[in-house]
Parts: sequence; structure tokens; C-alpha cells
Amino acid sequence: MKPANSILSSYGTSVFEVMSRLAIETQAINLGQGFPDDNGPADVVAAAQEGLADRPNQYPPMLGVPELRQAVAKHNKRFYDLDVDWQTETMVTSGATEALSACLFGLIEPGDEVVLIEPLYDCYLPMIRRAGGIPKLVRVEPPRWELPYEALAAAFSDKTKLILLNSPMNPAAKVFTPAELGFIADLVKRHDAYAVCDEVYEHIVFDGLRHHPLMTLPGMRERCVRIGSAGKTFSLTGWKVGYVTACPALLQPISKCHQFLVFTTPPNLQRAVAYGLQKGEDYFTGLAAGMQAKRDRLSAGLAGIGFSVQPCQGTYFVNAGFEALGFAGDDMAFCRHITTDAGVCAIPVSAFYQDQGTAMRTTVRFCFSKQDAILDEAVARLARHFGKAAA
Repeated sequence: MKPANSILSSYGTSVFEVMSRLAIETQAINLGQGFPDDNGPADVVAAAQEGLADRPNQYPPMLGVPELRQAVAKHNKRFYDLDVDWQTETMVTSGATEALSACLFGLIEPGDEVVLIEPLYDCYLPMIRRAGGIPKLVRVEPPRWELPYEALAAAFSDKTKLILLNSPMNPAAKVFTPAELGFIADLVKRHDAYAVCDEVYEHIVFDGLRHHPLMTLPGMRERCVRIGSAGKTFSLTGWKVGYVTACPALLQPISKCHQFLVFTTPPNLQRAVAYGLQKGEDYFTGLAAGMQAKRDRLSAGLAGIGFSVQPCQGTYFVNAGFEALGFAGDDMAFCRHITTDAGVCAIPVSAFYQDQGTAMRTTVRFCFSKQDAILDEAVARLARHFGKAAA
């Protein structure tokens, strides 16, 4: 038989699926896969329920219902002082992953170079390669996750079409600083490139830090695509509602790709997200504060066991080194070990890099967007396990 697509078929089962299956088999607490375990804001869920009954459930406009596109434009103005025309500069997608695929397939020509900063969310490279792009990888590494300015500059060339930037960054839990963003913006302008900005964790930032969209920097309004996610902002990851903001010249090819991927997104969910984006300031500050408290709760527990907990400025995730625990294997072996023997699942950070180095091989990622009782039980299981092992 003739072979399937050689690029996509070359990828194995994702580490998230592998570890989640193992967690199910062993009845372990799953702190590997990144999603909350509550049901999201009750009023946003109620708005979705009402939206099923108060009008026909037929195709909404391809770009999204007007209510949500208007809300996205207002959200940009409210939080980032960006003036956005909702009719020509916003689009609704079936989640941020579909937004990414529409952006990459819509903007990349075969042979274009794409700059990425590792560690990478797992869908980036397959999409870029399938679009014919050539990845140029630069890395930030644990435990400090500092941006290597010289290496990043060297990754850009006249062939660079775009940089794919994730901030706040999964899995590094890094929020790029204004200085780092300014350096990236200068490179984008110098090489006449674009920036696709994955900003799904924009409202989950800690310790008084602020998320600064690259789009807000001088000269970047016409060069940036900004991607947001209702799944992250409202802890409703199963809804798969995302939204794109871009100037008309960029949104046009992206929307043409979008129409052939999914065409549209359930209208009741769109209208519920439109309602949610207009919630009061207390909701958005409360989201960050609540997640920060969970970060602190899990981090303190891990540190007490002997993990070296790394800085976490945003997202759902905290990274921790296990060197002091006396385990002889690498991060993948460690994650399998604690899943099967301690009953707690985590993700090996090396899985987010193409070439693994020493620092990545001793670091694992835990998700803390879970109920406090679940986090406490996970810490207790790990403490019991390593307490026995140490004895």
C-alpha cells in the first residue's frame, strides 16, 4: 500500500497520552495533563446552556458570531489598550490549536524559516513541517529559563517568515519580560518577518507580573497575530473556543485557511464566551490569584520532599528537579517510576525539546490547576514514597 504522509506519520504517540494512559492503568493522580478539574464559572456555563435553546443551532458566520468578535475587540482595548476593528481584525476558532494551524498553514510557504523557542508545545513542529516550514530552534533551559539573545539573533535570516512565540510559556512557566519582547520585536522588524503569538495563558500570571502582548510594542501592530483561549481563561478546556486578533492583511489568509479546517465553532459556546469576556475585573484577578495559591501549595509540598522547585511566573505548571531524591534514571524513567510506584503522574520536560541536555533530563513538570485536596494527596503520596525509599 502507498504510505501515508511521511511528516505526520513520523510522530509517535504524544508523551501526554502515554503518561495519561499509564495514570489510568495505575489509578495514579494525574498531574501531567494540563487542565483544571472543576467545571468553570457557573454563569458562563449557564449562558452556554441558554444559548442552546434561545435560537436555532445552525451554522454561525465563518469568522464567528458578532457578539464574540466584538467582545474580543473590547477585551484587547480593556486589557492592552489595543484598538481593534472587530469586523476586519478578529476571528473565532475551534480552540487555540486550530488557530495555530490556520495561522501557520495560512502564512508559511514551503521553504520559509520559522523561529521557535524551546521548550515547545507539542503541536508546533508537526504543523510547521507539514506547512513546509523549516524550524530554527533556540532554547531556554531550566532552572532559570533565560533568553539567549545571541542565539536568537543568529536564528533569524532573510528567509525567516515568522517567529512562533508562546508567552506565558508552557512548560517553562516563563513570562517574557518587556526587555526580551523588545529584543524579539527588533529582530522581527529587522528581518521583515511576522510573529504568531500563542498567549492562551494571558490571564494566568503571578506575583504582580503583567502579560505584555508583543502586538503592543512599537511597529508590531501590523506584524503580529495574537491568539487567545477561552479554555484557559475560563477553565473550560473542553469547549475548544479560541480567538485570533490580527491586522486585515494577515487575518485574510488565516481566515481562508480556517474556512477549510473547521469553518466554524458551536454558536452557543461562542455567545457564552462573549459573556465571559465582559466579566468584571474581580474575575480575572481572582483567576490569577487562585492559580497562584495552588502553585504555592504544590510548590511548598514538593520542596518539602526534596524537589528543587523552579520559578513559575504563569501558566498551570511548576517544574521541579529531582536530583536530590537519589533516583538514578532520566526524567522519563522518573515519571514512569512515580506514576507506577508513588501513584502520581508528571511529565518529563525533555519531551518538549528536540535534543535533550543534562538539565532537561532531571526536570519534570507538574500541573497544579487541580482541587486542593488532590494536590495535597499527591504530595502525601510522594512524601510517603520517598520517605520509605530514603529509609
